[in-house]
Parts: sequence; structure tokens; C-alpha cells
Amino acid sequence: MSNKYSLGIDVGSTTVKTVITDADGEIVYSKYQRHLSKVKETVTDQLKIIQADHPNEEFTVCITGSAGLGLANSANIPFVQEVHAAFLAVKQKQPDADAVIELGGEDAKIIFLTGGVEQRMNGTCAGGTGAFIDQMATLLGITADELDELSLHAQKVYPIASRCGVFAKSDIQPLLNQGARREDVAASIFQAVVDQTVSGLAQGRTIEGKVLFLGGPLFFLKGLKNAFKKTLGLDEKHAVFPPEAPVFVAYGCAIYAASAEDSFKIEDIIDRISNAKASDDIVTGEPLFRSHAEYDKFIERHKKFDLGYADIRTYKGDAYLGIDAGSTTTKLVLITDDGRMLYNHYSSNQGQPLDKIADQVKRIYSAMNPDITIKGSAVTGYGEDLIKAGLSVDHGIVETVAHFKAAAYFCPDVDFIIDIGGQDIKCFKIKNKSIDSIMLNEACSSGCGSFIQTFAMALGYDIAEFSQLGLFAEHPVDLGSRCTVFMNSSVKQAQKDGATVEDISAGLSSSIIKNAIYKVIRANSPDDLGKNIVVQGGTFLNDAVLRSFEKELGRNVIRPAISGLMGAFGCALYAKERANGEPSKLISAEELENFTYESRSANCGGCTAHCQLNIINFGKGRRFISGNRCEKGGGIANRNTVPNLYEFKYDSILNTVKTHQPKRFRGTVGLPLALGFYEQLPFWHMLFTSLGFRTVISDESSRDMYYLGQHTIPSDTVCYPAKLTHGHIENLLDKGVDFIFYPCMSYNIDEGSSDNHFNCPVVAYYPELLLANNPRLNKDNFVHPYLDLNIKKNVIKVMGQVLKKYNVKGRIPDAVDKAYEALDTYRNTVTRKAYEIIEQARAEGRKIIVIAGRPYHIDKEINHGIHKLVSSLGMAVITEDSVAGLVRTPKLGVLNQWTYHSRLYRAAKYVTTQPDMQLIQLVSFGCGIDAVTGDEVRNILESRGKLYTQLKIDEINNLGAARIRLRSLVAAMEQAEQKPAAKPEVQPVRIPQAVK
Repeated sequence: MSNKYSLGIDVGSTTVKTVITDADGEIVYSKYQRHLSKVKETVTDQLKIIQADHPNEEFTVCITGSAGLGLANSANIPFVQEVHAAFLAVKQKQPDADAVIELGGEDAKIIFLTGGVEQRMNGTCAGGTGAFIDQMATLLGITADELDELSLHAQKVYPIASRCGVFAKSDIQPLLNQGARREDVAASIFQAVVDQTVSGLAQGRTIEGKVLFLGGPLFFLKGLKNAFKKTLGLDEKHAVFPPEAPVFVAYGCAIYAASAEDSFKIEDIIDRISNAKASDDIVTGEPLFRSHAEYDKFIERHKKFDLGYADIRTYKGDAYLGIDAGSTTTKLVLITDDGRMLYNHYSSNQGQPLDKIADQVKRIYSAMNPDITIKGSAVTGYGEDLIKAGLSVDHGIVETVAHFKAAAYFCPDVDFIIDIGGQDIKCFKIKNKSIDSIMLNEACSSGCGSFIQTFAMALGYDIAEFSQLGLFAEHPVDLGSRCTVFMNSSVKQAQKDGATVEDISAGLSSSIIKNAIYKVIRANSPDDLGKNIVVQGGTFLNDAVLRSFEKELGRNVIRPAISGLMGAFGCALYAKERANGEPSKLISAEELENFTYESRSANCGGCTAHCQLNIINFGKGRRFISGNRCEKGGGIANRNTVPNLYEFKYDSILNTVKTHQPKRFRGTVGLPLALGFYEQLPFWHMLFTSLGFRTVISDESSRDMYYLGQHTIPSDTVCYPAKLTHGHIENLLDKGVDFIFYPCMSYNIDEGSSDNHFNCPVVAYYPELLLANNPRLNKDNFVHPYLDLNIKKNVIKVMGQVLKKYNVKGRIPDAVDKAYEALDTYRNTVTRKAYEIIEQARAEGRKIIVIAGRPYHIDKEINHGIHKLVSSLGMAVITEDSVAGLVRTPKLGVLNQWTYHSRLYRAAKYVTTQPDMQLIQLVSFGCGIDAVTGDEVRNILESRGKLYTQLKIDEINNLGAARIRLRSLVAAMEQAEQKPAAKPEVQPVRIPQAVK
């Protein structure tokens, strides 16, 4: 043997990399290849290529990678942990690097090399990795390389979550449906990956110096490289993308292998890997169908629910068009006057809903008999507004109404409807022929159609073929009901343990159903769903999913043959009901021939929100504007102001520091406009100004404010309001205040209607975290004492201690008295304003919405203008704290120990006494204790016939899904109006007092 060779095999989550080094440690061969979950086969194939070139050579060998440990153990081949392998490679090739960022298929890691060696890796979540980028490219119907090319021509960047592909789809799809440029969306996807890396992995530690970028995505994708360099502020000298980046860890693995004593011929290594035994420790369930006869009987039963059909080429008469511009799919239905199907279409929209639907309308015009007259048209779904504006559709209706109309057509006595679409799960309970309650999946679209589609594509199948595979699987894998990215590891582990694709297909179908029943519907038993259940949505066209649903419930359900077209069919029925005898205003065949549009971006200057607008011009003065949260951005004159307590409270807080400032002051105190200060700012402003200090608040929240403090955020799972606090602290430091005051408070003010009155842990102790993670803060410029506002003596004592050097001890008692009075005045003003809004709304015949959340939800960057969305629907807005004092706490099933929670419960009870009110609960994503409040508030409302609507909010400001939920709420309220209702009881106002 003339040379000593070392072989490194990196088996990643999505790729296999092999590297051969010579006796000098130089790379003489490398290969990078996707394994498409066929790990052993791909490794063996690569080894055979090496064997052809080196049939008689012996190699020291080692395996590394996230999917390599099991293979290494079962094949009895040495293994090295991938972070250590990367460290060895860096030491060999780039010894002066300060940090390493590596992105793999489902793995991401940062290695800090200076200032103390530290290694950080992602956990089970694959957000912000190569798999995430692949999913986003698939969503756009393009390859990762095409996504990269698009990103290089972007004009703007939208905020997109990269926690996982599921959340990102929920952000991206509305943008596409509203006409956002695909180039801008592509660049936004790469920026999301950068943000995930900086906030999720760096976790407060600054990435600086010479940074080495490794892994396939960072080698092949120029747009991703640019996004990292721009965000981290790195020049060409400090951003290093080595030529061996895709195989860098495999190279480190080969270096590690060089120190091994044993060597093997390639044929021996191939033999060991080929004969590696898979684990048999795998949990399986019952088969979906035990025989083809059982399946045939199942199919025959569901065939009974179908429409009649008519020939579009020969039919003469009136017709009605229904369009469902869904989150990921496009559906069209053309029906006759008597409900027969003339034309239908169902396909992916590939991120271009307007183009797809325009093309289908062209096809309808081309195919239909000239004696057909389209008398009405209606559209629903995420793209409703865009399609209505672009194609002059007659009506736009909310999805819940469309689906209920379609279900009632097939089953007039329906009492429960479940629709599983691409990214949405919608469930309706029906009572007295009207929608009684609505349940939708929250911020996450796990368990929807895109869930199973993602896995089908990852395994190399189209969705139809993949679905059929599971029907007769003998041992369906029990995969639980986790979300897509967590399920990735379960699926891959099942494959390594010997599960077939058939077993996995059946297992995934069952997972979708478990997610819907136990996480969305939250059913305790099948009786909760009723007797007449209609299932619909494209996902239920999958026989395996339908069978899983029936087996889980233990009863048969109704699936119309047009299950995937029910939204469009409901629209066609609606158009038929609203037809006035005149032809539809739908765009004509002639106009379609010349149909074009142009899209551009702009920032609205109508108010301080500065909404990012997408403006689409269709020509002839027609245009569509999206991204606006009120009429101003849409170019619509606001003829009648709808009263809104959110705006009143926000303006009141901002104006607090504009009054009572001393002309001569002994120092400047910085107060962050964050978390608890959104309620207690009047208290602290009055206390400090009464002591002769000038108070300065941080600037209003914005996305830039978040980025300002992003490098000091130690946890990516904390709520967005807390993340924003880091930016507010940086902002105050930049303002040059003498010190920032931010007290720790275990207790909130006791309002007397709860078992205790704690602040949540984040609100209570976040100052400690800020001090520990921001190197600019110290005990002199950041004052964060522990105190209790319920005990005046405690406040006086603590403030005397922290302000000792200013010699104001004798003035503190009087200043504290004034502070309590200022807080009382603010709270009383809010309550009185709420009462005025209630009176005005009732005088104008408006519905009233209580938006219930936390004090800091009035922050425009946190609520993203949801209150304006409510107002745009003609409803008045008040807040939970303004009515919580009007009733006693209802009976609860949990310990009522949090002040903010207690307000929620009391506000919900008050709403149940008011026929013209409904409640919307705002929940910040990442708020663990709100998992408790959601169930309790739902129980309080639904026990008295009210609807429960929860909106989860985070850093993403696209309100497409929120708009659908709010319109669904309005539709349900309108239906409820048809029932006799009692006259609203105007409760006397009892103004809550702060405890002293």
C-alpha cells in the first residue's frame, strides 16, 4: 500500500457526504449527494464509486452526522460527533476563525472559537435549515436554485417566521395570495433563516470577527450568503465561504479517522453497512383496511353523496361560478340552475393564485356552450379580495359560510362540519340550522394537507400515489400528532428501524386525524361532534385520512364526492341565491385575452403604523391594495370613525410623559415602553417627575426596534413582547439617559377578585435577564429593585434605597401618593372611555368586541393592527380591563392566581351578559400560561352561547388568517341575530381602584 488513506462519511438528515484524505491530510476525493431517506443505499452507492477507483487500497474510516450514529453502531464502524469533526476541520483549514456557522439539511450549529469555545446546535426543530429552504421552494413550485436566483432581484423583505416550515407557510401564503412579488418572498425566506440563526442559536452572544460559513445551503445559495453578510455586517475578509464547505464535516471526520489503528478495504466497509441490522423497536397500529373487499364496501358507501353532472358543451341556460382561492390550492366549480356540475377544477396554485384562476376562467369560456349565461359568481379563501378585484367577481364570502352552505346541501341535518385544507383546519358546530361555534387551528398548520404533502415529496412520491400506499399497510407506524418538523425525525427513525413507506403513509394519515380531533376540536368523545358529521376539504379525498377519521371516532361520516371542492361549491350556491336576473359582472372572455397586471411595493404614510403595501394595477383605473390594516392604506375614505379603545389607550400612554416634566431636573430616567409599563407608566412617570427627575421613554416599537436588541435575546421561545424589550433597552442606552429604571415585581396590583395576584414570570423578572445578557448594562445605569405596589411602605422604602445618592428620601412619600393617584386617574379614564364607546356603539347599532389580552397588546408592533381590522368590519373595540370590574369572577376549573388572567375571566363573564358583545382573546405565541386561560375563557363563553375566538400573534404581521377568523365571527354573529335576543343590559360602571 503506497498511501495511507482516510475516509470520512457524513450521514446528515438529508445528504450523504464522503471525503478521502491522503497521508498529508489533503482532500483527494469528495462527493455530496441527497439520500432521500434511503440512507444505507446512498452510502453504499458512494462507497462503490470509491471502490471502483481504489479496489485494493485500505482506509481508516469514521462516520459522523445526525443520522450516522445508528448506522455506525450497527455496522461496528467508529463514530465521531459532528461538532467535534467540524472543530477538527476548522483547526486544520481556518485556524484563525472566530466563529463557525453551519447549516445542514435539518441541522444548524454555531461554534464560537474565541472568547471561550462554545458549541450550540438546534434541537429537534428543523426551522432555519436546508430542509426549511427546500419546503419553501416547494411551496413556490420551484427548485432551491431558482429560489436563490429570484432572491437576487428582490426589492423588499417581509418578516417571515422560520421556526419551522409550517409557520413560514402560514406567513408566505397570504403574501402570495395578496400579490407579493415572488422575488421579495424569496429574499424574505433567506432573511428568515438568518434571523432564526442569530436569535435561535446565538441566543444573545454576538457573532463577530472572522466567520466561517459551512454546509450545502451556505455554499450553493448566493442569496443566503448575502443575507448573512448584510445582517452580521461582515465584509469579504470576515465572511469566509471555503470551497470545501459542503463536505467540511466529512473532511473533519476523515481527519479523525486518520488517527485510527484499524484499516479496511472498501468492500469490507460496504459489507458491514449493507448487513447493518435495523432496530425492531417500533410502535405500530391497526391496519386501515384488512382486505380489498372491506375497502370496496367503504368506497361504495361514500359514492352515495355526489352531484349530478351536465355537459358544458351542450347545456343551455343559466350557470353560477364558485371560486375557492385557498392557501395552497385553487378550486373552481360551475353549476347549473338545478345544482348539476358543469365544470370543476382542483390544483395547486403554486404561489400564483390569480394567474391560475384567470387561466381556468378562460378554459370555462372556451369550453362552454354559447347559450350558457353566467348569472352570478362568488369567491372565498385567502385570495378572495385579490381575485374579486382582479376578475370582477360579483361576491366575496367568508370561508365558513361557503363550507356550511355546501355541507347543508348534502346533509340538511348536519350538526358538525370538519374541513381540512392545505393549511387550515376549520370545524363548525351547527345548531338550529346555523353556525353555533367555530374552531380553527391556531398559529400552526400542522396536521393539514400540506403536512402529508411535505412528507410525500420528501420520500419521492406525489401525494395521490403516497396516499394509496397506506391503505393496506399491515403495520401502520404510530407517529403521534406532532408538527411537521418534529415528525421529520420520527419518520426518519421509523425508516431506520425498518418501517416501510406503506407503514409510514398510513401512520401519517392517522397523525393528521389525531391532531384535528385532540388539538383543534379537543373532543372528549365522539358524542362531542354530533351524529351527522360532514367531512370536506381536499385532505379528506385521501381515503386513508378518511378511514383514519372514522376509525378514531368509531362511527361513519359523510364525505361528499366533491369533498375538495366544497368551498367553491358553496360559493356557487351563494351566487345562485344572490342572482338578480342580470348577467354576472365577471370579467369577460374578451377582457381575459388582454388581462395583465403589475405589482409593486410601497409603505403607507397614512399613520405611524407605516403598513407595507402590495399594490397591484390591473389597468383602466382598477387596482388592488393589500397589507393595509385600515381604510387609509386601501385608498378608501374613512367616512365614519368606529370607536376604538385600543387606540385611545395607546395614545394615552404615549402622551403620559408629555406632561408634568420639571423645568429643572436632577437627572434623566429612562422608562422602557414595554411589558408592564404599558399599564404602570403613569405611576412611574408621576413618581419620578415629582422627585425632580425628567422621564424619557423609549421610542415606539417597530421591527427595527426588535432588530436593535436581537443580539441580546437569549431564548427564541420567549414571547415577542419580551423580545422587543431588548430593543427598547438598547434604544434608551443610545438616548444617553442617566439610568434605566425597570423594577422586578412578583405581584401585580391586587384587584380583589382572584386567589392571588402574581405577574407572569416574564413580566415579573425580565429585568434580571436583561442585565445578564446585555453587556452595556451595569448596576449604575440599570436600576431594577424588587418591590410590591400593593404595599405603599415597601415602595417608599425601596425607592429611598435606590435613589439614595440623589438625596430625595424626604420627598418620596408624597411622590408615591401622587403616583397612585396618577395610576387611578389613568385607569378611571380608560373605564369611562369604554362606557362612552359602548353607548356610542349602541346608539349607532354596532356590535362591540372586547379584545382581551395583556396591557402590552396595545403596542402596535405586537398587535399588528388587529384592532383596526375589527374596526374596519364596523365593530367597536373595548378592552378586557375596562369591563372586568363590572362582574365577579365566575366559577373556574383552575387556580386563579394571575392578575391579567383574572381580568380575562371576568371580562368573558361580562360579555356573556351582553347580547351585542363578543370577545376575542389575543395570545402571544410562546406564552405557556395562556394554554390554561384559553380553555377557561372558552368554557365561560360557550356555556352562555357565546363564540370563542382566539388569535395567536407573534413577530409576523400578515393578518390574512386573522381576517378570515374575524369575518367568520361576524358571519356567526349575523346568523345568531336571526334568533330572538334580549335587549342589551347596560351595566352601571364601577371604576376599579388601585390598592394602596
